[in-house]
Amino acid sequence: MNVEDFRSHCLALPGAVEATPFERFSRGRFTILVFYVATHMFCYFNIDDFKAVTIKGDPAELADLKERCQAVSDPFNGNKKHWASVSFGSDLSDAEVLRLVDKSYELVKNRKR
Repeated sequence: MNVEDFRSHCLALPGAVEATPFERFSRGRFTILVFYVATHMFCYFNIDDFKAVTIKGDPAELADLKERCQAVSDPFNGNKKHWASVSFGSDLSDAEVLRLVDKSYELVKNRKR
């Protein structure tokens, strides 16, 4: 998976937008690209070191994935119950990673306001 294909996939989701809201906090060390739907984040990653993506998910599913898959771990920054870091090129295919991103998008899009 390369960063441009990943961005294209995320931006193809209806209503998805991207932004770099954390630049002022990073002091130029890295750039976090965040994808939103309905003003809420559904995934983000370090655009300068595209090795993993952090996604939102159902706590039970994320706990199961963290237990079963080397690719899925606690996020670098985020609630460990609701977010997970998913590495590329490990024991999950690119298609499975994109499926998890799509589920994250749906979860956020459909959340009760």
